[in-house]
Amino acid sequence: MFAVLKTGGKQYRVQAGDLLRVERIAAQAGETVQFNEILMLGGDSPVIGAPTVEGAGVQAEVIDQIKADKVIHYVKRRRKHSSQRTKGHRQKLTLVKVTDILASGADATGVKAAIGTGSVSGFVVEAAAPAKAAKAPKAAAAPAVEGTKPANLLSEARDGQPDDLKKISGVGPKLEGLLHENGVFHFDQIAAWTSSEIAYMDDQLSFKGRIERDGWIDQAKQFAAEKE
Repeated sequence: MFAVLKTGGKQYRVQAGDLLRVERIAAQAGETVQFNEILMLGGDSPVIGAPTVEGAGVQAEVIDQIKADKVIHYVKRRRKHSSQRTKGHRQKLTLVKVTDILASGADATGVKAAIGTGSVSGFVVEAAAPAKAAKAPKAAAAPAVEGTKPANLLSEARDGQPDDLKKISGVGPKLEGLLHENGVFHFDQIAAWTSSEIAYMDDQLSFKGRIERDGWIDQAKQFAAEKE
């Protein structure tokens, strides 16, 4: 009987007695491990997994923790950079000897699973790094302070003659139109606003702080006095 197992992103066809070099497994020499990702069992009655064969496993004895031959990686940049770099790498491997192929019942043997993602240093399994603590949810933003709607808003200008609000610094034709839409047609209306009413109008006009920043109240009082 033979089996096709998967470990470390690679597939291997094995049978009892085979020596196998696989991507490093988190185990020490002398330990018995079990590969549980079995893609196929061969023999008189072949079984193909979907994607793995349920209950099947391959047991192996860890012989040693080894390294593959050194691979040299050479990079050279021409013309503008004109640089070169040489790097060497030796892949960490585990040498195992296949001892048994189980067609069923592998999930109940209790043998240590061959985990290829573990890191082994000096043949001692290193503890996994603690998971990062979940970020605390951001505190909800404080609700915006709502102002008070001015009590002196009008549905239309008095006598059909609105004041020229564009005289106020920072008020153009578009902003004057918005003021009209919100019931503001005269200087004396603006001059009478309180701080709470200013906050309300700031929100309606979508120009936070402009009323106080440009001194609308003082200007409106001056223009209203000139009319009198």
